[in-house]
Amino acid sequence: MTARETLLDQDGVQLTVADAVATVTLTNPAKRNAQSPALWRALTEAGRLLPGTVRVVVLRGEGKSFSAGLDRQAFTPEGFDGEPSFLDLARGSDEALDAEIATYQEAFTWWRRNDVVSIAAVQGHAIGAGFQLALACDLRVCADDAQFAMKETSLGLVPDLGGTQPLVSLVGYARALEICVTGRFVGADEAERTGLANLVVPLAELSAATDDLTAALLAAPRDAVVETKALLRGAAGRTYDEQRVAERAAQGRRLRDLAGLGE
Repeated sequence: MTARETLLDQDGVQLTVADAVATVTLTNPAKRNAQSPALWRALTEAGRLLPGTVRVVVLRGEGKSFSAGLDRQAFTPEGFDGEPSFLDLARGSDEALDAEIATYQEAFTWWRRNDVVSIAAVQGHAIGAGFQLALACDLRVCADDAQFAMKETSLGLVPDLGGTQPLVSLVGYARALEICVTGRFVGADEAERTGLANLVVPLAELSAATDDLTAALLAAPRDAVVETKALLRGAAGRTYDEQRVAERAAQGRRLRDLAGLGE
């Protein structure tokens, strides 16, 4: 059995690594893995600490819920200890406000980098920031009790943690607009039907199904996976002809590498 090493365990986030697989676990089930700026900093640090040997990152939450979203303490006048409250941010300059939100967003951006494939294993509630964290990953394996909801609009806010672009790309503009503005729950069956979930399984099988997908992702040569992911991620921003050019260039690199002629 491969030894598992813990590289980070702070502010409700644990990072463990076993060979090519890293697991990021939200570790505050008593609060349904509610999120805070401290947790976001820990998630950002987890991305920085990933060893170069890691090929697949699994994101999971302890307890009954993946993540119930932003900790409601954020909406109190005092906010979190040692953190600027929402009122403080609103009173600051445009530049300071933009910079603070950009810092929060860093926790949600590294999951799609080309050298890893990320999987969110989702059970129970994934609300607001929890929904956006699941959307930050490349793939989502969901338990049959999974419930997604984007509640920001009902609070007078917008989803600002990187979730809007992947949501639109997965379910389309009209459905994404309806989900965000109504704040309604999207159950596991609808998530699978609309492409939000790659796979839905009984809750008891969530861990095993995630392990099976991880193993399948590791079966192909790493460099081929990296090149394929880069092609697919960039496809929406290219014309058909531009994508063909990108495919030819990527295949050229692969063929030279397989022939022992790569850089």
